[in-house]
Amino acid sequence: MDNDDVVDELNDLLETCHDGEYGFRTCAQQAESPELKAAFEVRARDCERGSVELKAAILSLGGSPAEGGTASGALHRGWVTLRASVSAVNDVGILDACERGEDAALARYREAIEQPLPESIGTMVRRQFEGTKQNHDAVRAMRDRFKAQQR
Repeated sequence: MDNDDVVDELNDLLETCHDGEYGFRTCAQQAESPELKAAFEVRARDCERGSVELKAAILSLGGSPAEGGTASGALHRGWVTLRASVSAVNDVGILDACERGEDAALARYREAIEQPLPESIGTMVRRQFEGTKQNHDAVRAMRDRFKAQQR
């Protein structure tokens, strides 16, 4: 992989981190449960830290970091906001939407870890992938718990 390809790959992940940060913040705004609001804010900060790390790597390679998220991420956040504003979306629905966002992030990170990245970059990407898996699993566990409480 040449330097430009590595920068492109990292910028794709940076957009994914932005999507996660913005998505978790949107979910925090829409959630009713104080527990969920706090958990989503923590996860948004995790994504923000990942963004900072990716930006530093991109800059160290002489690249220009991407500024925003992806179009699909913006559509997903818009859907969460619209759905919450026009219907009786509860915290389980928000957790479902949040998990779908994390599914997309996991898929993007899986693609990236399969690339022949330089060793130090690959190590960072694999570590961030593990963090994304933890976010995903935590969201799924909260969703399952909130679903069980509704029964």
